[in-house]
Order: sequence, then C-alpha cells, then structure tokens
Amino acid sequence: MATSSSSRVITCKAAVCWGIGESVKIEEIQVEAPKESEVRVKMLCASLCHTDISSTRGFPQTNFPQVLGHEGVGVVESVGENVSTVKAGDVVIPTYIGECGECENCVSGKSNLCLRYPLSLTGLMPDNTSRMSVGGHKLYHVFSCATWSEYAVIHSGYLVKVDPTIDLAHASFISCGFSTGFGAAWKEARLETGSSVVVFGLGAVGLGVISGAKMLGATNIIGVDINNMKKAKGEVFGMTHFINPSECESEKLIKDLSGGMGVDYSFECTGVASLLSQAIEATKVGKGKTIAIGTGTEALGPINFAALMMGRTVKGSIFGGIKPMSDLSILAQKCLKKEIPFDELFTHQLPLQDINKAFELSKQPDCVKIVIKM
Repeated sequence: MATSSSSRVITCKAAVCWGIGESVKIEEIQVEAPKESEVRVKMLCASLCHTDISSTRGFPQTNFPQVLGHEGVGVVESVGENVSTVKAGDVVIPTYIGECGECENCVSGKSNLCLRYPLSLTGLMPDNTSRMSVGGHKLYHVFSCATWSEYAVIHSGYLVKVDPTIDLAHASFISCGFSTGFGAAWKEARLETGSSVVVFGLGAVGLGVISGAKMLGATNIIGVDINNMKKAKGEVFGMTHFINPSECESEKLIKDLSGGMGVDYSFECTGVASLLSQAIEATKVGKGKTIAIGTGTEALGPINFAALMMGRTVKGSIFGGIKPMSDLSILAQKCLKKEIPFDELFTHQLPLQDINKAFELSKQPDCVKIVIKM
C-alpha cells in the first residue's frame, strides 16, 4: 500500500535548464505523488558529473526544460503501490540502469544492461509521463532521475538501498562517475594480477579505474592527463607513473614504460573522440584491450583500423559494467569500511542555489568532485 503522505503534490526547488546553452535556473517546481512501482525521494546530497554539463548542451537527450543531476543519495519520503524493495525512511542511491535479475542480459553474466529496467534517454518515467512540472510546463530529467531537485520521483527498479550511516558525499560519488571507472577495471576488463594499464583522463572516472586496477593487482598503472595537478591525486589511488602529453611524446613514453610492447589494458575516460585511437594503439599487439568509457558530444570519431586488425579489441561500457543490485552494494561497503580514499575526490561544496558556480568550479585545475548541498 502507498504511504499516507504519497498523495500530495510537493513544491520544492530544483535546478532547471530551459534549453541548449542556457544557464541553469533555480525554480520552484511541483513534484507529484509516486504512482505504482514508484518512489518519491527527498534528496540529501548530490554531485556534479561531466554528463550534467553535456546535458545542458543537449546530450544525451534534447528534451527541455530539464531538471539536471543524476548523481546523488536521498531518503525515501513515500512509496506508491506495489513497492516492496524500499520503504519510507530508507536511504537510497538512484541509478540510471536497473537490474531485474531475470532478463536475458541479467542472467547472461555478460552485460549489466538490464532489458526490463534499461538506460532511458527519454527524460521521462517508464510510462512516458513526468512527475515534475513548473508553471504548467512538463519537466524532463537526466536518464531515470533528477537529483538536483529537493524531491524526485524514481521508479523503484532504479534505486539501491544503502546503510543509513554511509557518508553522503561518498554515496553520491559512487552513484555514477567513480563507480563507472572502478567497474571498468573490475567488471569490463576483468584485469589480472600483474597487468599493465594506461588510463586517459584522471577525473573521477579515471581515478576510479586506477583504484579498481590497484585492487585487482595491476603492477604498472600509467595515468595520462594534461593537468599536472592530477598527478598527486592519481598516486593516492594507486597510479605508478604519470604522463602529461603536452610536455612529452606520450605514445612513445607509454611504450617505454611497458617494456616496449604496450599495455595489457587501456581505458579512455575523456570522451574526446580523437583519443580513442591513441588508447587502442597503446595496447599490446594480439591481445591488448581498450575500454571506451568517456562520453562527449561527438557522435563519431576516427579509428585506426590497422591497429584493430592487429588483434586488439575495443569494448564500450555503461556504468563500468556494474550491476546496481549485485555490485553497487559492494562499493557501498567499501565506502563504509573506508577502503577507498573517497575524501580525495571531494574538492568543492556548494548549496543548490549556487549551482551555476559549480560549472565554473569544474574548470579549475584542482577540481575533482563538487558536492551539492540540498
């Protein structure tokens, strides 16, 4: 049964982008009651991911006005009919893919892209309607949720319950960026002890790759970034070598640092299309594997097919291959046990009303993750 508070409309503040290239505005919006299988969540903490910046540019979807944000953690305010996985008062992490455990992909062990609860690019609920509006205008959201709103309605298939004592900022970090990188090493590459690795881009995703590679026993972990301030961050998470490609011939140095043969695994975390070929070429002939993680606004990019024909492989990745129910709970436990230095990701904090400052802060060389206080 639905909880008694679930029938009322809630008016709250949210960060709304009205169109491509427009600045984000804090608006008073209306959030409807959760319908069947839905949950209304009071957001406790959120964070900025590069995808939120891309969203203001019309990627991955062009429906506006749009309530931004997909990283965050909150507490269940009310539930709709037939929700048994969470209840009012539970602390939950919204996810943008689900895990039913029964569809072809879920049972295959080969993919985390659930067919029942898929990645949504409509900006709407699974029934193609919205629970949010402003001034009579229907509001869209990023993927399956809108975490830059004080309240949000999310389908129960896209929520993971976590321990209420979890650090809220750390919980927000693992809801997308860091987990995407960590999972790429853990679930997509499945790299072996003693592996050599190169990571292009040392933001939260790249640092996640480094952390996952270290956990799995990689012994040669090379980080590549044009920002020298990322060197210290990378070393905290387990990086063994740092390359700034603006200061040296990075392709040659990667080969030199990996015995002249190239690395076993390469991870492209920037979304810069031209770097994908470089990532491929950095791997070993015959068995090198590249994981494409970063997403940019360019739909197409050049690929060196000769490098691919030499036995190398490329694999695309969403959420680092992590299954929300099976795997995200393991990362949440690592948060609780402080096994990963998440505090090193936390560089800035702002209240929701200052959200536009977050976009400017993200350009600063010392910025990794910006926490948004709700």
